[in-house]
Amino acid sequence: MPAEPSARMTAREAIALLTGGADLTEHRPPPRTLPPDGPLGWAGYDAARERAAERTGEDESVVYGTGVVGDRACVLLSFEFGFLGGSLGQLTGDRLEAAYGLALSRRLPLVALVATGGSRMQEGMVALTQLQRVAAASTRLRAAGLPQIAVVRDPTTGGGWATVGAGADVVLALPGAQVGFAGSRVRPPDADPYAYGSEGQFAAGQVDAVVPAGELRGTVGLWLRALGADVRTGSPGPHDASRAAAIPARAEGCEASRARAETREAARAGAEGYEASRAGAEAHGADRAERSEASPARAEAREVHRAEAAAPEGGPAAAPLPRAQAPASPGLPGTGREAVVRARSPQRPRAEAYLADYFTVRLPLHGDRCGGTDPGLLTGFGLRADGQPVAYVAQCGTPTRPAGYRAAARTIRLADRLGVPVLTLVDTPGAANDAEAERAGAGAAIADTFAAIAAARVPVTTLVIGEGGSGGALALAAPGNTHVTADSYFSVIAPELAAAILKRPPSETGATADQLRLRPQDLVELGIARSIVT
Repeated sequence: MPAEPSARMTAREAIALLTGGADLTEHRPPPRTLPPDGPLGWAGYDAARERAAERTGEDESVVYGTGVVGDRACVLLSFEFGFLGGSLGQLTGDRLEAAYGLALSRRLPLVALVATGGSRMQEGMVALTQLQRVAAASTRLRAAGLPQIAVVRDPTTGGGWATVGAGADVVLALPGAQVGFAGSRVRPPDADPYAYGSEGQFAAGQVDAVVPAGELRGTVGLWLRALGADVRTGSPGPHDASRAAAIPARAEGCEASRARAETREAARAGAEGYEASRAGAEAHGADRAERSEASPARAEAREVHRAEAAAPEGGPAAAPLPRAQAPASPGLPGTGREAVVRARSPQRPRAEAYLADYFTVRLPLHGDRCGGTDPGLLTGFGLRADGQPVAYVAQCGTPTRPAGYRAAARTIRLADRLGVPVLTLVDTPGAANDAEAERAGAGAAIADTFAAIAAARVPVTTLVIGEGGSGGALALAAPGNTHVTADSYFSVIAPELAAAILKRPPSETGATADQLRLRPQDLVELGIARSIVT
């Protein structure tokens, strides 16, 4: 069932909720004179407008101007639902287009506080075509690399939802708000009301977060920072080369409650045992070790636990490589089988631990905007301790579903457009391969993720933290800027499946794993990974 609706508020009350009561510097577009009773000559329309103005104190259904949320300047536009149901008419279109234009000219992000019933019936098709004006204005803002945030209030339906609301980069909703394309009077009588509310839209991946009114100011302020907005100069230009994503500063263990002292001790033990473990690993398969000992790549594999990463070709330098903490076992895996066992160990650090340590603030993006979600893939934007914004896409060790890949592509493209660097954490046995995944477009979703990373102009940095299962993992890996942990493997196929395809008995799975050369040190030697983070 939908949550209890939030109290409806006026356009200016909604603005004050975000600005903390600070003044809005209001703007107005050039005046336009409509014919009597509007473009259709709808009897009584002028009188209805006059009554709405007396009731609300507004002369149209949208108020806009510049203000500050948190410490970030932005353009704020807010719908007045009390004015003819917050509907969009020709004069509303003028104001919306002007608000987007103001954001563009001042290079400011746009925050829309939406409460609307859709297009204004009394203006007919003239009203409906305002949606095209809004879409064009929004597209110009996107092309300029400026973020758009929508806060959907009760109610948000019709064309206002399908443009200003759902068309934003980030969509936040107040609890219990009616949200959907179909309003309450035009939907089927037996329709499930949950699907038309904030919570239902969140469950379907159409809303990024449901935020109580009291938390809205802080949440929007953080989003403005995470999306790269700046109070002094507006949003920085897209693809700012100074914002290279770094490998996480420190990787903690799986258990969030593990004491830092224990974590540091485990890391020290791992570092002290590294040389001994490496010696044992190289003793296994001595002929292979002897051949590779002289190669520069092997030397790099031995030294990366102490070295800094070089800059990717054509891009800015990454941050110094950290030392991963609390691995499943000290040192590097000696065999392919050991690499797989370690990657599948419940004791190794998972994505949540890496992200919690990497960011001081995380703001999740939710859903693929096609009706799907994947709880096994985390996406969003975050702030590092130095205030640097970074977008993230992190697999959580489960088979990634089509909705997860679409959410990943959405996040990467948004970050690229805004000039925010991207960090991906790879950890999956592979893409989901059940019948439902095929019906949901697994192949197309994976292809789209490959394309998003290939087209990205911002730095994309990848850390493989566990299983690197075939194309389902590779889709999230940055070519030329992928790093691996000691607890990871990366393979064209799982060794068990490879053995089965080759008609080998299960007892030969270990030998098959060795042949696949899937260990972290193998990946560096093959040039697949740039370094091992240990």
